[in-house]
Amino acid sequence: MSGAHARGRKPTVRGSAPKGRGAAIDVRLPPRGRDQPQRRSSRPTTPKGNPSGPLSTEITASLVVFLVALPLCIGVAVASGVPPELGIISGVIGGLVVGAFRGSTLQVSGPAAGLAALVAETVAEHGVVMLGVIVLCSGLLQIILGLVRLGRLFQAISLAVIQGMLAGIGLPLMFSQAYPMADAKAPGTPIENMAGIPGLLGDILTDRQAMIAALLGVVTIVLSFVWKKVPGPLRKIPAALIAVGIGIAVAALPGVEVKTLQVGSLLDSIQPPGAGQFAGLADAAIITSVLTFTVIASAESLFTAAAVDRMHTGPRTRYNTELMAQGAGNTLAGLLGALPITAVVARSSANVQAGAKTRLSRTLHGLWLLAFALLLPQVLALIPVSVLAGVLVHSGWKLFAPEEFPKMWRQDRGEFVVMTVTTLVIVATALLEGVIVGLGAGIVLAALRMSQTVIRQHTEEDTAKVVMVGNATFLRLPQVIEALEAAAASGKPRIRLDLTGVTHLDHACRNQIEEFTAQQRGTGTRVELLMPGPVRGADPAPTPTEPAPADADTAALPAPGPGAEWFYLDTRPLPADYAGRPPLVR
Repeated sequence: MSGAHARGRKPTVRGSAPKGRGAAIDVRLPPRGRDQPQRRSSRPTTPKGNPSGPLSTEITASLVVFLVALPLCIGVAVASGVPPELGIISGVIGGLVVGAFRGSTLQVSGPAAGLAALVAETVAEHGVVMLGVIVLCSGLLQIILGLVRLGRLFQAISLAVIQGMLAGIGLPLMFSQAYPMADAKAPGTPIENMAGIPGLLGDILTDRQAMIAALLGVVTIVLSFVWKKVPGPLRKIPAALIAVGIGIAVAALPGVEVKTLQVGSLLDSIQPPGAGQFAGLADAAIITSVLTFTVIASAESLFTAAAVDRMHTGPRTRYNTELMAQGAGNTLAGLLGALPITAVVARSSANVQAGAKTRLSRTLHGLWLLAFALLLPQVLALIPVSVLAGVLVHSGWKLFAPEEFPKMWRQDRGEFVVMTVTTLVIVATALLEGVIVGLGAGIVLAALRMSQTVIRQHTEEDTAKVVMVGNATFLRLPQVIEALEAAAASGKPRIRLDLTGVTHLDHACRNQIEEFTAQQRGTGTRVELLMPGPVRGADPAPTPTEPAPADADTAALPAPGPGAEWFYLDTRPLPADYAGRPPLVR
């Protein structure tokens, strides 16, 4: 049988011997699924034979995502200080354009609450038309980053910085949307919005219409938190959609005069940037905004992709392709003067939970948004602004995620400091400044932890010994100098510096140790210096085919030259209690 196989003869699939050769084959192949594993296809199949999943499931999932996305698109636009139609346009682009790419299968993109405060600040400073140029240039930068395969670069950012950034976005968002919940206007900066809350509460208690609007917002927030606990199929309806329905019904009651959306034509809201707006790219503030939008939108999209990948077992995200997809969407959104686009966790998780398996569901949700905006625009004018503000307050709370702070404190207090600093700086200044400070804090923390050096010193008879273990960098230079000075001050005629346990010795520490050695030798002190790593100039180790020399340790060393300096190595063992002694400096 082995000879037949060696000559390429194929055994029968069902275990029957070929005609005329039955006597030659005694061993029959075991049936598949019993003694040997059955080869599985890499593509999942369904009972209907469709490898991608039933079409009805994809359509159902797209409708669920549409119902989740509609109030978010409108609410983010209102919070950003632009017409609500621009939010819908960005949602349509996120579905039809970004959704068509093969970067991430189930991730859904559109206007995100995380960028609402940044967009509002940009619109207030540069205008809505200039926003298109900023978004357009950010999209082009994202495409370039994807083409040069830097998509995974954003995964190198510290998790503490990302969580601090999201908290720094969510906290101001909650306070800024507290004012539209009461049909009032926010004072301005996050600090001003926080300081104005007591006055806002006083206005609500004295104004009946403001109280009704605030109650609608509170009901929306409560529904957003508790709706997942509702039993039965009713739970599948998005809480935001239920809140919008309640708001429309209350706003229609006699005597209720809460603010509702001001809706215009979808096509009339499109304002492509002109030559005058592109000339604004010479302004350093515009370039800063472009870089800020690029970094924040890219980081949020790619980190959302990683989170969505953990929700399902389907194809993994292609990060560079997804970054180019986000760039294509933002480029088109900028050309139309719409809002920037990022991946959104709320829509993506709804898509996964609805059973979607392909890109079809997220693409169709963009089609439903477009159809709704074109065929039923008058429905948007019935939605109270306070309800949308309540939706965004809930989104801000999820971004803030206060439970992550004590969790980080328990896991890593150093990272907790980085996370808190990032959040506070963003709230006090701006998003870009906070992220830069957070990245700097994270780098400093990593450098300090990589520079863990243990220095032990003791004297024995006529020798002062210093032993160093770990990574010796310039950050630990003060401790190194302290240990060296203590050895010199001991008054012993010999000093032994043992650095063989040092895994990394940077230039600053090496230079300090070599200078100390030369200085002490100049005073007549005998210094033994054991440096880490292989001996410089040593011959390479013998290859496996070459026999090792009789004395490998001495044969590997170069022959001493006329200027060679000889060191006395103390071979006596360390004291018995040396290992238990506390370090001189950590």
